[in-house]
Amino acid sequence: MNYTELTKLIKTESQTDESDFGKATDRIKKALFSLNKKQLLPLVKEIGAIPENIDHDSTEEKLYAKTTDIILAKCFHELGLHADITKERANCADIIVKSPIHGYALVGDAKAFRLSRTAKNQKDFKVKSMVDWRGDNDYAVLVCPYYQYPKSNSQIYGQALDGNICLLGWEHFAYFLEYDIQETRKLSLAFVWNLSAELSKSITISNKDKNNSFHVLGNEAICKHLGLIQLH
Repeated sequence: MNYTELTKLIKTESQTDESDFGKATDRIKKALFSLNKKQLLPLVKEIGAIPENIDHDSTEEKLYAKTTDIILAKCFHELGLHADITKERANCADIIVKSPIHGYALVGDAKAFRLSRTAKNQKDFKVKSMVDWRGDNDYAVLVCPYYQYPKSNSQIYGQALDGNICLLGWEHFAYFLEYDIQETRKLSLAFVWNLSAELSKSITISNKDKNNSFHVLGNEAICKHLGLIQLH
């Protein structure tokens, strides 16, 4: 399945009755979870940009958003974790993830934006909400296109550091898949999900809202932990 085929599937499934939204979601999940890592990778690289042929404020846009959750859950599976997608509930994280080896748990939230929408604010990222949604889980991970994060200063970086919310891009997960990263007894990925707590140990208050303080230092720390080439 390529990205064009996926969007066609979303459009087809969106034609079902609103009451069958859950069943449509399950059918898309079944299709995506049947893919192997090589087949998944191109979708991970493209899912973060909502195409303009997906109507605004429509059932198909809602289903597209749910599809991003499914793909993120599938990514976690490929990393050796267990991931479940929450049902239709407001004010909660979209994904619950557990490590069968190291025993930690995290919540995940996937984001996609239209390329035509350039004006975004901190409410679009819901970093503060993630703090509440984490609940009793150990970590919270927000995933959106890397290039959609604010380029310079933004309160979301300070909020992420203060609340220990890990801000990652779809590009990070594509990178993990390409390098066949998988959790083992020797390699715990908890360091990645706990990245904000690690960064907050060295970032000063005056620098905590800066993009570079979060992403540049964060990428360096991830690559050092995983023994990979520096992310660009």
